[in-house]
Amino acid sequence: MHAASREALEVALQRVNEIIDGSANPIPVAAQTGTELFEVVDFLDADRGLRVAAADSSATAEQRSGLVRTVFEGKVSPEALTAVADAAAQVWSNPREMRAGLVRMGRHALLRSAAAQGQLPQVEEELFRLGRTLDAQPQLVQLLTDKNSTSAAKRDLLAKVLYGKVTAVTEALALQAVGRPDKNPVDDLASLAELAAGQNDRTVARVIAATALTDAQEQTLREKLNRIYGREMSIQTEVDPSLLGGLVIRVGDEIIDGSLANKFAQLRRDLA
Repeated sequence: MHAASREALEVALQRVNEIIDGSANPIPVAAQTGTELFEVVDFLDADRGLRVAAADSSATAEQRSGLVRTVFEGKVSPEALTAVADAAAQVWSNPREMRAGLVRMGRHALLRSAAAQGQLPQVEEELFRLGRTLDAQPQLVQLLTDKNSTSAAKRDLLAKVLYGKVTAVTEALALQAVGRPDKNPVDDLASLAELAAGQNDRTVARVIAATALTDAQEQTLREKLNRIYGREMSIQTEVDPSLLGGLVIRVGDEIIDGSLANKFAQLRRDLA
């Protein structure tokens, strides 16, 4: 995002927090607000003229906010309407970034709902595992990214895959990501898992091991990474036997490759 949009998003997310925190029933309000923000984005996606007008910086904040209120009054809850109208009152760099901001607001609200229910770690893990599952099923990913298929059809397909297997928040987030992906859905789900971790001020460490880590090994690794990076870490693990042994750890753009496969490769290079 450009600087103006980043500032607008910061204000909009704070407004979402105020709406949720000011409610007598924060869990259902957060869940409904998040879901309805996604519905607003769907509506804007289908109406380019409205999408452009809602982010038109040549109009006043009152005009943009008033337009949004006129269009969505009675179609969404008062809380979601306030969130969207206040977002429209901000100055966004372009309509595309305002749309991305609304998606981010929806995700934030749903994760607030999960946090209030004590489900945030579970949602994070489910999103990560779903991403890994899709990564291992290229045919399913092809169906979910088929440009000739409608968003509704893609969401219906994924909903059948997820039915009864994940929390309602995970399902809502995943359906939004797949139905309207900003990038490859596998990457988008990974971003969502990191967003869930960030909701609790944690940083994600992606760990690939030759064999599955025990709970004790994972806890020891977490404590070591906490000390190294000076902050709380969230461990997301997967197994890759081709590593032969050891671990590959990725934190942001930093990669620590302590696998046997890498050591053997280094040895071969040294001997060449």
